[in-house]
Amino acid sequence: MKEGLAIEELATEIMRQNEIKEDYVVNSNNLQMELYDSELYLRVMDNDEIDRLEPLSITEVAHRQIGARLGIPAKYYSRMLEEGKTILTQNVNYWFRQNPEQRMLRILEGRVRAFLSNRYLRIDNHEVICAVMPVIGEIANVGFLSNQLTDNHLYIKAVNPNMQREISPGRTVQAGIVICNSETGLGTFYVSPMLYCPEHKLGMITDIGKVKRTHSGPVYRTTEHFQLRPEQFLMADDTTFLERIRDSVRDALDEEMFEQTVMAMREATNTQLNETDPPYVVNVAANTFGITETEEAGVLQHLMDSNDMTLFGLATAVTRQSVDAETYERATDLEEISYKILTMPHNQWERMNHIVA
Repeated sequence: MKEGLAIEELATEIMRQNEIKEDYVVNSNNLQMELYDSELYLRVMDNDEIDRLEPLSITEVAHRQIGARLGIPAKYYSRMLEEGKTILTQNVNYWFRQNPEQRMLRILEGRVRAFLSNRYLRIDNHEVICAVMPVIGEIANVGFLSNQLTDNHLYIKAVNPNMQREISPGRTVQAGIVICNSETGLGTFYVSPMLYCPEHKLGMITDIGKVKRTHSGPVYRTTEHFQLRPEQFLMADDTTFLERIRDSVRDALDEEMFEQTVMAMREATNTQLNETDPPYVVNVAANTFGITETEEAGVLQHLMDSNDMTLFGLATAVTRQSVDAETYERATDLEEISYKILTMPHNQWERMNHIVA
């Protein structure tokens, strides 16, 4: 499992960010992108073109969201960002004014980190940890395996060492949980069960019992808001959602659900793959589940090193590759893919066993 932050470090950083982040609702025709010393900034002005905030730098994610919302093709936007920033400002500013609308800006440390709908529901990381930590803390000897706070995602990965089963001689699995959130519009909030193999320190994120919540909430209007207060919606109008978060954490560590996933693992240890052409097997899996060419080479190496040509061996090879992923986000993606491989339909693994002459 890819190394992350200690839970104490994670909590400290979330608290720090919670004190300084800001959210604003603005009219797009009061926004202007400008170029200063080869860097692009976003100005937020009033109707008299007086700045209401200091000019803000723009993250890569916010650039993508601006381009997508304005209908500027991504490749063209990226090219202008690299080679023609003056042209980019002209394009963006024209469309800001041509199709005016109200948008939410999420700001941290002088940077626009997200350009979102004015009905984006701010399920913030601070609210998430306040909801889940007391429930996770009820688990005796709970282990926090890996936690991370990237520019766009929060991850908490924990395990209940008291809920353990043997899937084959010398192989055990423990019940775990993954909590993921994005404050920048890159995905839903979710709580999902995880299978953790302590012998190899590897996790597979399951889709059984996964609970999601989209970031869609009340409409914020510029006539009523400019700077938004720290999120009160969940606490005031949707307290049941916070309780659902807590319930989903308990459900993810439910013993009956755990038994169901353990059965899938045991079946995978007995599902043989074709040993005559491992590269073909891995290539089919890569094409089916969106594994990159570089990752495919790593998965093949891990599979060969393990000498385990079963469906379980292939899934485990993918989780091993997750440790070498370039980002924590991609590592988590591979942990999800590994479980999809583990539980793939019969016709898919049959296809892996078919060697083309």
